[in-house]
Amino acid sequence: MTLSSAKRIRWLPSQWPADAAGRRNMALLVQLRWIAIAGQIATILFAQYGMGIRLPLISMLVVPFIAVLMNVGSLMILRRRTDITHAELFLALLFDVLALTTQLYLSGGATNPFVSLFLVQVALGAVLLHRWSVWGIVTISSICAAMLAFAYRPLDLSEPLEGHLFDLHIFGTWVCITMIAVLLVLFMTRMTSNLQQRESYLARLRQQAVEEEHIVRMGLLASGAAHELGTPLAQLAVVLGDWRHMPQIRKDPTLVEEVEEMEAAVKRCKSILTGVLMSAGEARGEAPEITEVRTFIEHIAQQWRAANPGMPLRSDFGPHDYPRIIADPVIRQAVTNLLDNAREAGASYINMMVSRDNQWLHIAVRDNGKGFSADMLTDFGKPYRSSKGKQGGGLGLFLVVNVVRKLGGRVDASNGAEGGAMIQLRLPFATLALEELADDE
Repeated sequence: MTLSSAKRIRWLPSQWPADAAGRRNMALLVQLRWIAIAGQIATILFAQYGMGIRLPLISMLVVPFIAVLMNVGSLMILRRRTDITHAELFLALLFDVLALTTQLYLSGGATNPFVSLFLVQVALGAVLLHRWSVWGIVTISSICAAMLAFAYRPLDLSEPLEGHLFDLHIFGTWVCITMIAVLLVLFMTRMTSNLQQRESYLARLRQQAVEEEHIVRMGLLASGAAHELGTPLAQLAVVLGDWRHMPQIRKDPTLVEEVEEMEAAVKRCKSILTGVLMSAGEARGEAPEITEVRTFIEHIAQQWRAANPGMPLRSDFGPHDYPRIIADPVIRQAVTNLLDNAREAGASYINMMVSRDNQWLHIAVRDNGKGFSADMLTDFGKPYRSSKGKQGGGLGLFLVVNVVRKLGGRVDASNGAEGGAMIQLRLPFATLALEELADDE
């Protein structure tokens, strides 16, 4: 596989959902406008033909027709876009205010009891808009209501209704108040819920930003330490090589074995530092590594067994075919970190289980250690939360969670029914697999 093929990787976008509170609130305004359209048409027809009040029928029906066009346009925008701007919500409420003003002008102005419906627009604005925009809706509604007290088309009542205008006003006021109460309860609660979801989403983003800033600081420290440790490790490797050829040591098999173990430890340290620098983007001339999932996992297992002799580690693969993937060093480090944590938790055996579905690669590390406490499961993945009881613990799992999250995946932790702990990595093939193979799944 060439480097040009490796460039055809389709990276998965951020898993955090878009802030769609504005879109949901616009959808609620569209629903409210449909109700207003139906209510206006029903009221106009009932007043005209049921009560005998002579209204400018054509002019008043033009307003709900324009509102229908407004709703159709809003629905087209909602289908094409995932977010709605603050200005668009303001203009939608402004249209409703002007539409209500037009209808009231044609049907008695301020004498029409439905003039109180301006309060619905103001209440919606108070929930949906910024401070200046809310005061804009308040100002415009107040001006429109004041104008309707002086400029309007008087109601043309039929003879049976002459002299009963006050009674009609009282009845209409009761109907208007009932409508306002019902609409506010139905829609304000839903809009408030949308805003609360947005605030919760923003709070998660702020928490993620704090955690990622912590990772950046740790990465800088790790990168600097890797550079500084490279020289003494190289010097140590030279000294051990000289020792191994000294006659005094070559005559003693025990010393030869110890020197070889020290050389292996130094070699592993240099390999770890190389991985750190590669993950930080500082390793030069490294081509992307294309490999099979089984090969990738088995290589991790073999390296870990070599560094931890005598510790049983079993690798299980489900009955699946696995695509070729881009072997990211950060995934190797994350899996190795989980294996190290299981060993440090007192496990006497570790089982690494690999499976897949159409979209996800699952890598689970299960052990027979003491498992997680309830507090640990609640705070899983947060820094400095550790069951090892030592200072500075808990950063390993914190790094694993954030690395996997950056790749578009997730990490789940649980305790086994018979004891021990299990941590499962869910990694999307859209991030790991080559694009042409991922599309075939």
